[in-house]
Amino acid sequence: MIDYLSSQTIATAAQMQAIENLMFQSGMPVAALMEKVALRITQRLTELYPAQTYPRVGILVGSGHNGGDALVVARELHHQGRLVKVHTPLVKSKPLTRVHGCYAKSLGIDFGDLASLQDCNLIVDGLFGFGLERNVEGTVAIVIDTVNNWQIPILSIDVPSGLHSDRGEVMGIAIRATNTFCLGLWKRGLLTEVATPYVGKLERISFDIPDKHILQIIGDRHALWRIDPQKTIRDRLPISRNAIAHKYEIGHLLLVVGSVKYGGAAILAAMGAKATGVGMLSIAVPNSLKSIVLAQVPDALVIGCAETESGAIAELPDLDLHKYQAIACGCGLSVDARLVVEQILNSDRPLVLDADGLNILAAMGKEQILEKLQNRTSSIILTPHWGEFCRLFPDLREVERIEAVQSAVSFTKSTILLKGARTAISFPERESVSQVWINPESTSALARGGSGDVLAGIIGGLLAQGIAANDAAIAATVWHSQTAIWLASQRTEMGVDPVTLAQNLLPFLQQSQVGVKYLPA
Repeated sequence: MIDYLSSQTIATAAQMQAIENLMFQSGMPVAALMEKVALRITQRLTELYPAQTYPRVGILVGSGHNGGDALVVARELHHQGRLVKVHTPLVKSKPLTRVHGCYAKSLGIDFGDLASLQDCNLIVDGLFGFGLERNVEGTVAIVIDTVNNWQIPILSIDVPSGLHSDRGEVMGIAIRATNTFCLGLWKRGLLTEVATPYVGKLERISFDIPDKHILQIIGDRHALWRIDPQKTIRDRLPISRNAIAHKYEIGHLLLVVGSVKYGGAAILAAMGAKATGVGMLSIAVPNSLKSIVLAQVPDALVIGCAETESGAIAELPDLDLHKYQAIACGCGLSVDARLVVEQILNSDRPLVLDADGLNILAAMGKEQILEKLQNRTSSIILTPHWGEFCRLFPDLREVERIEAVQSAVSFTKSTILLKGARTAISFPERESVSQVWINPESTSALARGGSGDVLAGIIGGLLAQGIAANDAAIAATVWHSQTAIWLASQRTEMGVDPVTLAQNLLPFLQQSQVGVKYLPA
């Protein structure tokens, strides 16, 4: 646990303040910490925005220690030979911030009106740090609105000014940052859906918080963590296997998918599953789709099923479900496949329930949902987007996403993967405690029909190979999103259709830092 405390803990403003106070009580001078943080900000800023390309920098300075950080950055950029201009829209400031302001003026750094910053190549936002609780109004609101409309890159220190650091809400108005340098621990609000358009490229600036202080405040049952995509790819993918393993030792996955109306979903889910290297893949589809799916996935065992008048699976043939290590059900199924979903839910196989599988479950009502989920003897992963989540748990419709998914997990005892720009994976940890892991990186390239089918197939393939439900959900989410990000960097977001995404899951791993010698066949 200690290894990833600083890099993966997501903290509230109160927790961050308490941790900083422990550092100060232990003897760390406030001024020394400000210098340390600001120098690291400057170092990273210089890497991203070199002086040759960004010679003129505007600094927005608030009254608190966030403004003090910004003033130290201003001083250091001035010493680099850049033309630095400072604007301070607030009259009063904390003593340490005021001292840094006086020294900056003594160096000849220009303190002027907002208009003087308009010819800058970069704006540094040091107006508000974490813990903002009131709406931004008056002069500062005008400053933020003006700067947002300048089309100049903005680097925010800790939190884009105007964002609530716990909830990610816009407090009246907020900076739309190009980059945000989160200081110390990840702030909860920065990893929410609502904050995403304002945060830009998010990264963390460490200032070496002692692990003992973090543990003292968050305890050993902390619920909220940030996924490290690079570490996940490196440590969990691809799956190593025994050199003498045979196909039946590498998992047998059953996909229950597709309908005449949504036949492509079956193929996309199969493509996702195949990329995991699962040993055996069976696909149950309506009879009318059997030849089509077999032509596209010749290495799968395609099971034709009786179908309804609408072209949905009416029932599964006499299958021994115990021979499958996992089942993934729902992609393209249509809501007319209710009897099949009930049969799958009543099985004791590890299960991924997606798309229409979730909609069918939601239609059963709250009591049936709890009965189906709480009484299962094996793991189940639900993969809803927000609309499907609200149909499943209408009582949580008005609850903030992270809290909502925690609540849903607490009474269903399921693993829930709540899809979105900041996908949240929550699962029971121990007793009544549930953990939530946030995927911090994604792309709008995934906002296409069929992307979720590929993800469901990946999760099923990993689950069938014996990976724990929470690990399978996390690894699949990262693999899926990082592949899309990689492709989007080469093709733009428009070029990442679900077929291309599925076809490039393994090429992405090959080009990543993971060696190819363990790639699934």
